[in-house]
Amino acid sequence: MIKLKRRTFLAGSSAALILPALPVAAATYKEADILKDKVSNGALPSVADRLPETPLVVKPFESIGKYGGDWRMALVGGGSLSMLFRYQAYEPLLRYTPDWSGVTLNVAEAFEANADATVYTIRLRKGMKWSDGHPYTTADVKFWYDTVLTDKRVAVTSQGHWKTAGKPAKLEVVDEQTFKVIFEAPNGMFPLQVAWANNDHTTRCPKHYLEQFHIDYNPKADELAKQHGFESWIAAFQSVSGFQNDNAFFLNSSKKPCLNAWMFTIAPGENTERAVAERNPYYWKVDTEGNQLPYMDRIVYQMVADPQVLLLKAMQGEIDYMDQYIATPNNKSVLYDARQQGDYDFCTLTSTEANVMNFIFNLNHNDETKRTLFRNRNFRAALSMALDRQALIDAVLVGQGAPAQPSIKENDPLYSEQLAKQFTEYDVEKANAMLDEIIPKRDDQNFRLDEKGRRLTIIFEIDQARAIFLDLFQLVIPMFQAVGIDAQMRTMDRSLWETRVRQGRDFDATAHQFGANGGIAAMLDPRYYAPTDSNAMYAPAWQLWYLDRNNASAEEPPPETKRQLELYDKLKATSDPAGQQAIMKQILQGAADNFYVFGISQPPDGYGIVKNNMKNITRTMPSSFGWPTPAPTMPEQFYKV
Repeated sequence: MIKLKRRTFLAGSSAALILPALPVAAATYKEADILKDKVSNGALPSVADRLPETPLVVKPFESIGKYGGDWRMALVGGGSLSMLFRYQAYEPLLRYTPDWSGVTLNVAEAFEANADATVYTIRLRKGMKWSDGHPYTTADVKFWYDTVLTDKRVAVTSQGHWKTAGKPAKLEVVDEQTFKVIFEAPNGMFPLQVAWANNDHTTRCPKHYLEQFHIDYNPKADELAKQHGFESWIAAFQSVSGFQNDNAFFLNSSKKPCLNAWMFTIAPGENTERAVAERNPYYWKVDTEGNQLPYMDRIVYQMVADPQVLLLKAMQGEIDYMDQYIATPNNKSVLYDARQQGDYDFCTLTSTEANVMNFIFNLNHNDETKRTLFRNRNFRAALSMALDRQALIDAVLVGQGAPAQPSIKENDPLYSEQLAKQFTEYDVEKANAMLDEIIPKRDDQNFRLDEKGRRLTIIFEIDQARAIFLDLFQLVIPMFQAVGIDAQMRTMDRSLWETRVRQGRDFDATAHQFGANGGIAAMLDPRYYAPTDSNAMYAPAWQLWYLDRNNASAEEPPPETKRQLELYDKLKATSDPAGQQAIMKQILQGAADNFYVFGISQPPDGYGIVKNNMKNITRTMPSSFGWPTPAPTMPEQFYKV
């Protein structure tokens, strides 16, 4: 039985600890000076009235901090807003432990499961408030359930962890603080999935703000939508709620209340030069001496055009903590040499990614000829063998890594040698022979012709902020051309990439980095092993079928992929760790047999940069989006000296 209550659940001592609630009578809560001034002039209630009855208590990693200062970071391009879950927006009901060994309480004060993991009883913190002071209660959870999860007009396609047997769980509201989630079949992985980076909508859906945009709560919602430039209330609600994609969730969001340590006062999209998030006066965590968190006053994100600009800012000491878009192998020596100039040092990020770069072909392409070709396993295998991985590793990864497919790391109990090593040998002759059997005809420039007699041009659409991808593709394209494939690269801003690739069906191929290489992470993010969500960009229509078979864009997968999805359903229904591993091994074998995607190398450990005056930062931590680095180490307890 899964049972979390108010006590210490955190394994290890390498990061901030969550502790039992301070006794209310003994706690003398304290706050930042800037908030004291607002209390004294009547703009805010007292700190005791702003906190819940049982605030979450955090034991700082190094020491009790001091109030004040800005955390300076950057957002690269126009579409990297999912990064915000790493820094300021990770507040689910349950959060991951710093060592990623499990979950611990967060927004929820208690979280219990029945014996077969079909019913979860969750209790919220009494007196907890949104950033505008409005109570956060089960009314917000029910609003999300009614208007997002189960409202077919709004049609949000994620939230698979709230579903079993293709049906959403039932929600039973017990009182203002307590609700039950009731599944038709066992859902043993529900707690682990709730804690995933951006999965938990129940803590991000303020009813009192969003109901104005929904027709069931505001008869004039259509009029309001048109005032905001939308065609209908549906489009407005989808955009303002933002649950369909991360960019929409954060764009122009300064008026949307939140539960985060910092709330946007200048949100992305509202200023071309920066975004600013200021301390939330109603934040519901305190340290062991009763100081309301966060310690730092603001997070200030500089909006930069590309990673090179970010690199220069880091070298000049303008970035306090960051790893995304900057900490590439090629940059490491440059950043190392500039440590004294920039007054920073490195932290170690242990790799949890399936590969440094994954080649993703659109198996649901709208072009029937390309769709048939891309689905041919031998076609993908041939292109995989056309890659000189060691040359790519030596030239771009500075020799760090070894040829491997997207797979599980070698020292993990789930490791599969077939999955990791098949088709990694560099063999142009064999690759050509395999392609000759599939697409033998060539034009006068020696490029292969498809069944319609067209030159086989494959355009890889790439997020331009991924500098390492751009460097790799400079070498990859000639390798593909050497076997007669007219490979091309088209770079674009992240926001356009999200639209074209994650939400589209017309793209040929792309490349991406994430996914998971072991343990809990692989079970929660099996994107390259089974198309369970929108991260499975090789199968946009199959993952839609898995999530919602009534979706107009969904397509029933072939039998071998349906088996992968059936196994994943079986995995989700299992709460026993040994049983979960046994099923996951079957999924990985199926992934090896299907060979959906291919890669270059398992990634070596990475790094981040940390200014020397930043305190309470864990110096070794996982590197992942699902464990949204560094959020599980609690940035609210970071401070500057």
